[in-house]
Amino acid sequence: MDAIERGRFVFNMEDSDRHRLLRHLPEDEKETLEAYWPFWARSEQLPPESNWRVWLICAGRGFGKTRAGAEWVRHIAEEDPFARIALVARSIGEARSVMVEGESGLLACHTGDDGPVFEPSLRRLTWPNGAQATLYSALEPESLRGPQHSHAWCDEIAKWDNSSERAMTCWDNLQMGLRLGERPQVLATTTPRAVPLMRRLVGDGTDPDVAVTRGSTYHNAEHLPADFIRAMKRQYGSTALGRQELNGELLADVEGALWSRSMLERCRQDLCLEQRMRTVIGVDPPASARGDACGIVVCALTESGQAKVLADASVERPSPERWARAVASAAMVWKADRVVAEANQGGAMVESVLRAADCQMPLKLVHASTGKSARAEPVAALYEAGRVNHIGTFPLLEDELCCVMAGGGYQGPGRSPDRADALVWAMTELMLGRRGEPAVRAL
Repeated sequence: MDAIERGRFVFNMEDSDRHRLLRHLPEDEKETLEAYWPFWARSEQLPPESNWRVWLICAGRGFGKTRAGAEWVRHIAEEDPFARIALVARSIGEARSVMVEGESGLLACHTGDDGPVFEPSLRRLTWPNGAQATLYSALEPESLRGPQHSHAWCDEIAKWDNSSERAMTCWDNLQMGLRLGERPQVLATTTPRAVPLMRRLVGDGTDPDVAVTRGSTYHNAEHLPADFIRAMKRQYGSTALGRQELNGELLADVEGALWSRSMLERCRQDLCLEQRMRTVIGVDPPASARGDACGIVVCALTESGQAKVLADASVERPSPERWARAVASAAMVWKADRVVAEANQGGAMVESVLRAADCQMPLKLVHASTGKSARAEPVAALYEAGRVNHIGTFPLLEDELCCVMAGGGYQGPGRSPDRADALVWAMTELMLGRRGEPAVRAL
């Protein structure tokens, strides 16, 4: 019985017997066993047996995606001295810090002298047998136009910037360069988001070239702190954010909703580099402190006429004093030009509470004369036209937006879309406040 066979035998033993036997293994066999990934890996971290061209690991945070990717690349490099592997991340910095030098990266997967030499200036790893891997940034899709590869590992593809179709172009250029060797393959590891590239790969699940592995954070619970697992379950449970980031679900759009997740992904930006011409805070005060949130959303208008969602400062189950202080704080931090607050639930009270909290910004009280959907439709049209950007990610706000229904109704979390209402008030003030009534001009 060799070391590997003994390892499989040990794996099936009782814990006490296994620990006693492992203590008495010769050192060389212990080292061999430690380096043998198939012994330690969970089944979903190993390549599918089907004849796939693309293997997509779509799983929650902490699942072990990076380790699975690094070990797959390691296996390819050690088995094939002619392998030429592309390592593609959102940026070169992430490729280096996560895929190569990270705790679960390529360098950490090797022990002794069998590891690759990393040349940061050349963005290249070279194994002792001659196999090579080169780092690429998804921000530079043209860098993949020309180079040829036999394999590729693409990390966090749902995070790739798709402005001007950049992520899609990067993926397409990579695919067209996978023409070395007899069986080119690419592994994509990611926490899912409803971006176009993810939707293309997942499709309807019938593409024989694409194998999809799904999994959650909790599949790796034995290697994660128990306090972390408890905190995640308590804070996020079955929320949309938890389903996406922890359970690894690719959330589907609600049929008939005014916003879709793919629409929101198209409008996302990392930074707001333009000068802000006007900043408005939309406020949807709670009717009571027994369950409703106070929606507080910060939006701005830039020089180019583009609207930017800057922050979601909403607070859950607040007292009047607490939500008023939150509004005043947001107004100060963002140097707001105006606070727009819905006043259907007692206008004088809303104004007095805000004034008492020392909210010095000009305050505009607005009254809802139409339903939520009717107010939201013109704002959703701005998103459709590409006139709104989200600077960062606002999971709770975006969950509500994607559940506001055309024609009326709300099918999302909570009793009411408080955050979405606050955004609608702010956007209406910024982008739609000066609209005149439709009229016919004489020629």
